[in-house]
Amino acid sequence: MLLGRVRAWQRGWHGQRGWHGRSKIEKVEFQSLASWHALPWIFYLSWSSLPLGLSLRPGVTAHVLGWTLIVLGAVQCVHANRTMRRSLDHFLKRRAMPRRDLGVAIALMTVAYGVAIGLQATDSVKEGLLSLTAMYLMIPFGQALAFAVPIRTYLIRIAVLDVLIVAGFTAAGVRDGRLLALAGFIVFGGVLTLFASRCGAWTLSVMWEADRAREVEARLAVAEERLRFGRDLHDVMGRNLAVIALKSELAVQLARRGRDEAVDQMVEVQRIAQESQREVREVVRGYREIDLGVELTGAQGVLEAAGIRCRVTGSATGLPAAVQSALGWVVREAATNVLRHGDARRCDITLAVADGHTTLVVENDGVTEAPARDGTAEGDPPRHRGTGLAGLRERLAAVGGTLEWTSADGSFRLRAEVPPQRSDRAALREPADPAEEEALL
Repeated sequence: MLLGRVRAWQRGWHGQRGWHGRSKIEKVEFQSLASWHALPWIFYLSWSSLPLGLSLRPGVTAHVLGWTLIVLGAVQCVHANRTMRRSLDHFLKRRAMPRRDLGVAIALMTVAYGVAIGLQATDSVKEGLLSLTAMYLMIPFGQALAFAVPIRTYLIRIAVLDVLIVAGFTAAGVRDGRLLALAGFIVFGGVLTLFASRCGAWTLSVMWEADRAREVEARLAVAEERLRFGRDLHDVMGRNLAVIALKSELAVQLARRGRDEAVDQMVEVQRIAQESQREVREVVRGYREIDLGVELTGAQGVLEAAGIRCRVTGSATGLPAAVQSALGWVVREAATNVLRHGDARRCDITLAVADGHTTLVVENDGVTEAPARDGTAEGDPPRHRGTGLAGLRERLAAVGGTLEWTSADGSFRLRAEVPPQRSDRAALREPADPAEEEALL
C-alpha cells in the first residue's frame, strides 16, 4: 500500500508541467497562489509569534498559554496553505464550496481566540501587545472565508465575530480605549485579508473569463469561415449540377428516340462539368490563400498584445499571390509557436527580396531546451515537433521553396526561402495533368 502511494506521488510529480510549459494566465495564477500561501506566514511572524513570545510574563501559566497560542497560529497557517487551492477553485467555479475546510478554519480560530482571552484573563502578556495577536488570528480564517462567500456576507460575518470576540475580552477585563482599539484591530485584519485575497482572485476570474471568450471567438470564427466556404460551394455548384441533371435527362430521352441532338446535349454536359471543376478550384484556391502583408501586421499586433516586442522589416508588395500565401502561412505558424512555446520577450520578422528570391526569417528568444539540430536534418526541435512545420514545408514546396530552422543559445530561428516564379500560373501551381486536377478536387 505504501509503495503504491509512493508511485502515485511520483506519477503526479512527473506529470506536473514546468514553468515554461504553462500559459501566461497559468503563471499569473501560480504567482497569486504563492503570494496567498506566504500571506498568513508573514503576519504570523510579524504580528503573532515574535511579539507574543517576547511579551510573555514570567510564570508557567503564561508560557503554557502563550506557546499554545503560538502553535495554534502556526497550525492555522498550515491549514490555510493546505486548503488554498480548493478555496480558489471554488471561487473560480471549478468545484463546490469546501465546507469542511471552512469548518476546520473557524474551529481553529475559535480555540485560538479562547487561548488569547485566557492570556488576557491571567494577565500573562505585557500591556497592549496581545492586540497584534488578536488581529493576526482573524487572517487565516478570513482568507478562507473571502474565497467562499460574497463580500457583503463576508463583512457581516466579520462584524458578528468582532462583536463576539470583543465580548470575550470584555469578560476577561479589557475596558475603555483598549477594548475599542482591539475591536478596530480585529476588523482591520479581516478587511485587509479581504482586499489581499479577493481582489487578486477577482482579477484571475476576469482573466480566465477573457481567455475562454477568446477561445469561443476563435471557434466561432472557424465556424463562420466554414459556413462561408459552404455557401460559396453551394452558389458555384448548385446551379451547375441542376443544369447537368436536366441536360443529362434530356440527352437520355433524345437517345431513346434515336435523335442526334443527344450528342450535343452530352457535349454541353461535359462543358458545364469542366466549368464547374474550374470554378470549384478557384473557390478552393481563394479559400486557402492568405495575404502576407495582413499576416505580418496581424502577427505583430498579436505578439505585442501578449507582451512580446515584435519588429517587422520588409514589405510584401509586388510578390506573387502564391508566394504571399505560402509565406503568410509561415508567419502565422511562427507567431503561433512563439505564443505557445517558450517564454519569448522579443520576436524579429524580416522579409527580403533580392534578384527574385524571397527570404523570410523569424527569430525569437525564450527557448529553454538544449540546442536542437538544424531543421534540414532529421528530427525537429523539441518545442516545435509536430505537424505544423512539416505542413509549412509542403506549402513552400508547392512554389519551389525551402524551410529551415535552428535552435541555439536560447533562440529559435525559422528561415523560409522561395525562388523566382516563372509565371502566375506556375506560382499558383495549376495541375499539370488530369489526374492531379482530379486529386485537387
